[in-house]
Amino acid sequence: MGVTLRLYNTLTRDKAEFRPIDPDNVRLYVCGPTVYDFAHIGNARPVIVFDVLYRLLRHVYGADHVMYVRNITDVDDKINARALRDFPHLPLNDAIRAVTEKTERQFHEDVAALGCLPPNVEPRATDNIPQMITLIETLIARGHAYVAEGEVLFDTRSMADYGQLSKRPLDEQQAGARIAVDAHKKNSGDFVLWKLSSESEPGWESPWGRGRPGWHIECSAMSGRYLGEVFDIHGGGLDLIFPHHENEIAQSRCAHGTKVMANVWMHNGFVQVEGRKMSKSEGNFVTINELLASEKFGGRQWPGDVLRLAMLMTHYREPIDFSVKRLEEAERLLSKWPVVEPGDAEPDAAILAALTDDLNTVAAVQALHALAQAAHGDPQASAAFAASAALLGVLPQAAELDEAVAADIDAKVKVRLDLLKAKNFAEADRIRDELAAQGIQLKDGKDKDTGERITSWDIKR
Repeated sequence: MGVTLRLYNTLTRDKAEFRPIDPDNVRLYVCGPTVYDFAHIGNARPVIVFDVLYRLLRHVYGADHVMYVRNITDVDDKINARALRDFPHLPLNDAIRAVTEKTERQFHEDVAALGCLPPNVEPRATDNIPQMITLIETLIARGHAYVAEGEVLFDTRSMADYGQLSKRPLDEQQAGARIAVDAHKKNSGDFVLWKLSSESEPGWESPWGRGRPGWHIECSAMSGRYLGEVFDIHGGGLDLIFPHHENEIAQSRCAHGTKVMANVWMHNGFVQVEGRKMSKSEGNFVTINELLASEKFGGRQWPGDVLRLAMLMTHYREPIDFSVKRLEEAERLLSKWPVVEPGDAEPDAAILAALTDDLNTVAAVQALHALAQAAHGDPQASAAFAASAALLGVLPQAAELDEAVAADIDAKVKVRLDLLKAKNFAEADRIRDELAAQGIQLKDGKDKDTGERITSWDIKR
């Protein structure tokens, strides 16, 4: 391939050369959203991080040789509660579908605004119930799961090396937040594979009665269905290492009799907002949609490319402090980058080297900014900039304005010219700065025939 990709593997705690199982079929699975409400800015980080990885894999191995699967979790206690509240007149399973389809549409709109490519496959948990039931039956038959008081639970003591991903001894591990510790469990760390549903909860028929799947079994079933028993890379947020990813590994390995579930495990760091953990009680909980379409954060709306670049200015494994200051910094960088048409040039070597070193987007953005300065007036550098920016998903695009907005800009430009003629430079500068803040770049010059001052304008993004 001519390119060596090195990735940090949470499973081994080291960075090593990535060697796909099959270079003609590189397989990536990422845990997607639980669609009970609009996605928040913390949800945006893994979507952006693994979109960059997806773009990089497509560049290295070819777009037709990469399979990216990101699931939709559409069965969950929070979804159940929202469905009962919003759609009490619908049958239970239809009610959760109504909730999740609406939220999923908003999620797709939001992440598209962040410049993220759609995955190759985006399976819904509720469309894979038969696969989950089959997987649970296999675990029971192999002695790794048991039925107790109507639930099916995974027996953590049945797996000799349970806990390899989180590196936590079994005796120290506690059940996850979504799983209650009950007397009917053999071990406190055992987790639910299938639980019975009451009449007021959605459910599906199974050998153990009408019920619904546990959280972890969903991803094991969907990744196995679309990527196979062992695949290349599994990604998600740092908070998923335990219990979710640990339990995915346990289920999949014990059901399939494999040494690993995925060869490489990648996890992005946490997101804080203005130096504090994001929470509704702190008053700093902000959704992607609010950032894009409201004035809740910093008193203004923020373009999707600004949000994306602000994320990429921190290495994916490091914690990030998402702040107005960081967004303003990203916006200043973007304002200095040229608007160029995408082409078929190769990305700049320095940017490719940064990204192939465990997605070092910090170094890549720095190199891209330097290339942007060279791209002004240099066709070769401009072509390399376009290819490099596209690889990061931050290629500046010429904005489209409706006629009314364009006419308003023209009017302000004319007023500014009149102010310059009257030598009212302070007010002329104010208009120029106001337009610049909106991404409108003014270019002053002289008419070749008359010698009069003229001003043209362009959109920076």
